[in-house]
Amino acid sequence: MRLWTLHPKYLDPAGLVALWREALLARAVLRGETKGYRHHPQLLRFQSHPAPRSAINAYLAAVLLEAESRGYSFDATKVGPVRGTIRLRATAGQVEYEWQHLLNKLARRNPAVHHQWIRTRSPDPHPVFRIVAGDVESWERV
Repeated sequence: MRLWTLHPKYLDPAGLVALWREALLARAVLRGETKGYRHHPQLLRFQSHPAPRSAINAYLAAVLLEAESRGYSFDATKVGPVRGTIRLRATAGQVEYEWQHLLNKLARRNPAVHHQWIRTRSPDPHPVFRIVAGDVESWERV
């Protein structure tokens, strides 16, 4: 499971579809609808929020917005309600780690998208994240 801290605009089509599916799985876990993945480290950020379900719904809403901007037809009814403004904390080190990880994936999987983003030095985070100073998150498997 990879719930990117990066803005979904950087993902190639396969990556965006995978993110949608993985975020829906994360939502099912947070709702208690599945037994698997309950202790997955990617979920810690959402579980630590006072409203974990709203947090994952806000995350999904931004992925949906990106998909719609590309003309994809993801099922908007799968995004639940968001109560208030959702802001999760993420470190600059995590963003940098994920950026390098994504660029490596894109170089292999979709060279055209890789070429589009290779010169980006300061990638935007996913809209729910507020970036703070710090190293790669402790839950990340490097």
